[in-house]
Amino acid sequence: MQTIAQWRQKLLKGEVSSLELIDETISRIESIDNTIHSYLYVNKDKARFAAAKIDEARAAGDALPPLAGIPLAIKDNLCTQGIPTTCSSRMLETFVPPYESTVTEKLWKAGGILIGKTNLDEFAMGSSTETSAFGATANPWNVSRVPGGSSGGSAAAVASRLCTASLGSDTGGSIRQPASFCGVVGLKPTYGRVSRWGLIAFASSLDQVGPFSNNVEDAAELLQVIAGKDPKDSTSLDAPVPNYSENLSTSISGMRIGLIKECFDQEGLDADVKESVLKAAENLQSLGAELVEISCPRFNDGIATYYVIAPSEASANLARYDGVKYGYRFEEVDDLASMTAISRARGFGNEVQRRILIGTYALSAGYVDAFYKKAQQVRTLIRRDFDNAFKKVDILLTPTSPTTAFKSGKNHDNPLAMYLSDLLTIPANLAGLPSISLPCGFDPSGLPIGMQLIGNVLDEPRLLQVAHQYEQSSEIMKSAPDCEFINS
Repeated sequence: MQTIAQWRQKLLKGEVSSLELIDETISRIESIDNTIHSYLYVNKDKARFAAAKIDEARAAGDALPPLAGIPLAIKDNLCTQGIPTTCSSRMLETFVPPYESTVTEKLWKAGGILIGKTNLDEFAMGSSTETSAFGATANPWNVSRVPGGSSGGSAAAVASRLCTASLGSDTGGSIRQPASFCGVVGLKPTYGRVSRWGLIAFASSLDQVGPFSNNVEDAAELLQVIAGKDPKDSTSLDAPVPNYSENLSTSISGMRIGLIKECFDQEGLDADVKESVLKAAENLQSLGAELVEISCPRFNDGIATYYVIAPSEASANLARYDGVKYGYRFEEVDDLASMTAISRARGFGNEVQRRILIGTYALSAGYVDAFYKKAQQVRTLIRRDFDNAFKKVDILLTPTSPTTAFKSGKNHDNPLAMYLSDLLTIPANLAGLPSISLPCGFDPSGLPIGMQLIGNVLDEPRLLQVAHQYEQSSEIMKSAPDCEFINS
């Protein structure tokens, strides 16, 4: 699989033109995405026009931005001007934003070619990309398995070479868990490191935009482009953006890596997953890192905390979809109340309605103190556990998901089992910490296994350094089993 740097060199040397690269990518999408279904919309004409302009500028000897001509995919909950943005929901099926999100605008300015919008769980609520109103996405490693969620389309598109890299959003693991299931790198930055302006909100205190890529170096390069303070987003951090690629090749000798005890003692943790992640830890130790067992006593309280806070914020955020201003409207009634009720019942899918109801109940009079306020207090305690851990270690290590990709439909009627697949990723969102998932092995059936590294606030440079050093020394993907949609 070609990296951004490799494609850039080929483009600079004239071995391939931007238009040829885009045409090749579109041709591959047309060839295999009817099986994978990673894309909801392919931006053919605009992508080809942008690629032709870059080729003209290159031929004229103009200086070009770093991502010039590189095909990228965007999760369909990021607003794109003049291009449909549906959140995989009937509610927004006809919505075409009149503005560009901050992150997609930055990618365009960096020369990236936004080749299309990718499938997701409806309004980013799910862990399998099966709740999309427009059909599920398949895992390219095994099409009978899910790609994870909610950013399953973005992960599957990168894994099956239907783009070079992509963007997703992560509320409770929606970048890292599908990255683990699809055998790619997925990075969730520190909360506020990347602007959320133009990201259609699910849970505003948890949502964060981040990249998918086939290697850590590409993830660092994409983060370099999209990170930074945004005056349009009051939650974005006013902090300098470092050079994320600068220290990737620096030795991690002497670094302290903490293994969170509570994560490896999980009852539902697959033996193959545990073995692969512990083997990865030994690899880091062989590179000179010191392994330290760490306890985060409230780590496992994260999932219960999340499923109060996230639905509560979703209930507030999705109240705007009333059938009046935009979105799906049922017009065959005369009164406003009936129109709003029926529009919501038909516009939202079952999982979205379930979470709205949970959140509305948690925020209702008489229950807000017992549920929402208590969850916020536990959230603070989880963050304190992390603060204490980072006094002893530099980086934390866990499995990304308790299992490898499960079969499509397996958890369709079991929401609790679906929610538990995010058990190990949720705490980093609650604490606002940066974390990354990268491949560390394969189970006996050939499905990828991911390990998660968690860093302290704004410590993405060290997080990426450790991930890159492991990636280079282990070369996991060189031992990947043969797969039609990955290697074809």
